[in-house]
Amino acid sequence: MKIIFVDGYNVINSWPNLNGMKEYSFDGARNKLHDILVNYASYNNCRIYLVFDGHKVAGNIEKVYEEKFVTTVFTKFEQTADSYIEKKVNDIGRRAEIIVVTSDWLEQQTIFQRGAVRMSSLEFYNDVLKSEEKIDKRMKKNSVKNRNLLSDSVGDEILAKLERMRRGR
Repeated sequence: MKIIFVDGYNVINSWPNLNGMKEYSFDGARNKLHDILVNYASYNNCRIYLVFDGHKVAGNIEKVYEEKFVTTVFTKFEQTADSYIEKKVNDIGRRAEIIVVTSDWLEQQTIFQRGAVRMSSLEFYNDVLKSEEKIDKRMKKNSVKNRNLLSDSVGDEILAKLERMRRGR
């Protein structure tokens, strides 16, 4: 299974739909990103680690919230999202396909040296948009298939009788 590490604040600052949202609600932007990633991970059958910096919050302890497809991490005081991701990538090694989403150039170079694939936040944004389009198409296709029309359940003769009754003939 593919594993994707996402530098949360880097993505929020890079994605146009989240960058504007953060101006009035950081919580809202974080929650929206989380929801987007849950849909993306379930559709693409991958595991995502959404990592937020907690290194500037004095006394902050690491908080990890695990769900089926997305694990959300708030790093501890004096630990950056980059250092958390680097350590996890090192721990996993080359046993899995790993992608790290960040636009931090130095972080991209470090991750690449450790065997992970790097992807910029905007590249990932475009990949997420493509997945959302595919999900929408599938949902529309399924809703057309499952619309459960009367004509799917009864024969033409009964439909004709019902139509005559409807018209009062």
